Amino acid sequence: MSAVPDALTAPVTAPLTAQRSRTVVVSFLGAVVRPMGGWMPIRGAVDLLTPMGLDAQSVRTAVFRLKQRDWLTPETRAGVRGYALTDTALAALAAGDEVIWHAREPADLADGWCILSFSVPESARARRHQLRSRLTALGFGMMGGGVWIAPARMAGAAQRAIEELGLTSRCALFVGRHVGGEQLSELISDSWNLEEIDQQYQEFIGSCADLTTTPGADGAPEGADAFSAYLGVIDRWRKLPYRDPGLPPEVLPAGWSGPAAGALFERLVAGLEQHALAHAATSWPAAAPHPARPRKPASP
Repeated sequence: MSAVPDALTAPVTAPLTAQRSRTVVVSFLGAVVRPMGGWMPIRGAVDLLTPMGLDAQSVRTAVFRLKQRDWLTPETRAGVRGYALTDTALAALAAGDEVIWHAREPADLADGWCILSFSVPESARARRHQLRSRLTALGFGMMGGGVWIAPARMAGAAQRAIEELGLTSRCALFVGRHVGGEQLSELISDSWNLEEIDQQYQEFIGSCADLTTTPGADGAPEGADAFSAYLGVIDRWRKLPYRDPGLPPEVLPAGWSGPAAGALFERLVAGLEQHALAHAATSWPAAAPHPARPRKPASP
């Protein structure tokens, strides 16, 4: 009997809030449903996710909310009720691939920095909150108040964000080099919680390093165990790269754990994916089309 480390499934089961259920289902959509043809049987999804700590109602509620967000549309295949991924979902999942499947490549220190300053009135606090959330997801760090910083390569993405939120007139965007004043390493340390990010990478390594994926090896997961390990690894990993801004190596602390964690993630995915999707296929109707081989993440 193969063993899956408890740490891989623990984050899925505790606490099982509505938000947490939805994040697990989103991981399922990207890592399983998309490579299985972009459609899922609802009963099959419940059967696959229940062993990971989600009950049937939690899965159905998460699916309903994703349907409301135009991620899923009802579709019956081979007489089986299910849901298909919409163009909105496919676009969102594709946009996340470069970050989730491959941590941000380190920026070049010589390219400089992007500084965004904004002043949004209380009457538009919802958009102010949206802007802060977008900047955080893009990898910006907060220097203080309404001033945020990121590697210069993020200037275009920041420009699009403020335009989409209708905040162009409330923001000022600069790109340039650090030429003096406070030490750059201290400024970076104050703008991002690098210790916390590194700790999260270390926790990922600690929870997954002992997972064996070599075919035939003692303890290598197969079947349902491979599926649980695969989805557990992805769900545990997927938020970490968003918290990592991809800073130049020169300003990172010694022994930064990001590269080691990223290499472990890719090794585990490569070793588990085929077995996991083969197990998932047993919950799909035989007549429903799906790819003959699993999707492989594109190289960065």
